[in-house]
Amino acid sequence: MLLKDFYQDKLHVYTFDTRREMGDCAGAQAADIINALLAQQDEVNIIFAAAPSQNETLAALKSAAIDWTRINAFHMDEYIGLPDEHPAGFRNFLKAALFDDLPFKSVNLLNGNAPVEEEITRYEALLRAHPVDVCMLGVGENGHIAFNDPWVADFNDPALVKAVPLDEKCRNQQVHDGCFAELSQVPTHALTLTIPALTNAKHMFCTVPAATKADAVKAMLCGEVTIDCPASILTTHADARLYTDRAAAQHIL
Repeated sequence: MLLKDFYQDKLHVYTFDTRREMGDCAGAQAADIINALLAQQDEVNIIFAAAPSQNETLAALKSAAIDWTRINAFHMDEYIGLPDEHPAGFRNFLKAALFDDLPFKSVNLLNGNAPVEEEITRYEALLRAHPVDVCMLGVGENGHIAFNDPWVADFNDPALVKAVPLDEKCRNQQVHDGCFAELSQVPTHALTLTIPALTNAKHMFCTVPAATKADAVKAMLCGEVTIDCPASILTTHADARLYTDRAAAQHIL
């Protein structure tokens, strides 16, 4: 059941009773936009977030009728130094959830074990060669998008990709999400697409379920546009949509 449908500045916000309803709507609306783009251009370039918060949306998108052979896929962040085969690696999450099951034209993965500066240069070149059409993202407990946490976020970042440190709250979220058993296992640094790299997308679909994200949703929608809550930048985007469940939206219902 749709509980609330409103705009916060330019951001279209949908709140549903359940995660399943949230994800079904996000996936269906994203599929409609992707198909509309495919009707106008030969290829579509999409950035995907990797997190349990995206499960319902990715499942809905995966079942949609889309010509994936014309889609170039990118992902938005990756740990530095995590073994390639580690199940908590974001590339591995997306391969299991989406990439391995669909015939993408290309899947372009960040390599957290390559020399950092070389990898940044390589991935920035890919992004410049494939202007982003769609960004599928979530929001962290501290309001981050990708790994642009408040202490490294820059709305006017000149880079498209950078290496960043991860603080304890950000790393603890990975434990809360069940990706790691304890904090000591979570890497301390990551590669991330910057905020401009994400917001350069023509269309943004942001899925944010669960009570652990309720404070972030409130800050995103009820506060100023500030790097203290990096996700607040979505309220200024020309075509961004936020999907939450009841638990994540508890402070705004």
